[in-house]
Amino acid sequence: MKKGKAVFIAATVFCTAVILSSCSKKQTENELYLFNWTYYTPDIVLQEFEQEFNCKVKVDTFDSNEVMYAKLKAGASGYDITFPSQDYAQIMINQGMLREIDHSKLTNAEYINPEVLKKATYDPTMKYCVPYYMGAAGIAVNKQKVSNYERSWNIFERTDLKDHMTMMDDMREVIGDALAYQGHSVNTLNDTELQSAADLIINKWKPNLVKFDAEGFGKSFAAGDFWVCQGYAEVVYGEVPEDKQADMIDFFIPKEGGPMYIDSMVILKNSKHYDLAMDFINFIQRPQVYAQFLDTFRFPGYVNTEAGKYTTKKPMYNAEEMENCELKMDVGSGLEKYNNLWENIRFTAD
Repeated sequence: MKKGKAVFIAATVFCTAVILSSCSKKQTENELYLFNWTYYTPDIVLQEFEQEFNCKVKVDTFDSNEVMYAKLKAGASGYDITFPSQDYAQIMINQGMLREIDHSKLTNAEYINPEVLKKATYDPTMKYCVPYYMGAAGIAVNKQKVSNYERSWNIFERTDLKDHMTMMDDMREVIGDALAYQGHSVNTLNDTELQSAADLIINKWKPNLVKFDAEGFGKSFAAGDFWVCQGYAEVVYGEVPEDKQADMIDFFIPKEGGPMYIDSMVILKNSKHYDLAMDFINFIQRPQVYAQFLDTFRFPGYVNTEAGKYTTKKPMYNAEEMENCELKMDVGSGLEKYNNLWENIRFTAD
């Protein structure tokens, strides 16, 4: 999280906490409150769950782990389930923010890919976290505007594309991209490696960017204003009409790899609807249901071993493209190094 946003975020999360605290008194047993990423909750799945379990599901969204975490730490108490990535899941486990998973109610655990759990070294037995999706950010290119490009992070060095490109407003993603491009771990705390990555971003990539954009780049890509965007595939595909996607979008994970993530479903310590939360987590891992999640966002099926039998749409990218990617992990106090570099990257004039 950028320090420059600290005051704004603090004010925002305080207001959110007050609102949720007051709203929580009105909650009933047949309501479930999710705090999830934008473009991540299929309406059809929510509707089917509501019908089967005779309940209502309410969803609030966030666009970064930092915002999610900050709101919860500020006292937001109205949520039952949230969806942290692995580094923040690790932090939340260590800080006692989560309730344990009741494995007697997780009957669909048999469908969760054991290879995903091997990667989830922070919670390999799903004591607190049930994998929701494993993926990686990549690059979306408007094929109608750009041609003859290498499927590499070095596309951001192209001065001929200046003012038509964006990268995410996410320090671990962007710095991680530069680290991977230079052959280093996305979790490094080596000062020389980190500074080299920051220098690459400041001197070679940032001068060609319109801005760092965490979420709005999808709409601008669809409008034809942005031609090359680093980010999550679902944000772009979610804004471009389906009949135009094939002709317009080339999404790929660069050959050098980059940060990878496992987003998990976790039940918050102050959840008031634990049993219903467990029902939802188990419901999501039902293969036919998980297939609808995959089809909605055209994700590759990797977390759930059986869901692929029920999918009907071609995924936006293949799981094999993540072969060179690396999970972002909690780097502890070393995160301050990333914060300091990111502040310099964001506020250094081109």
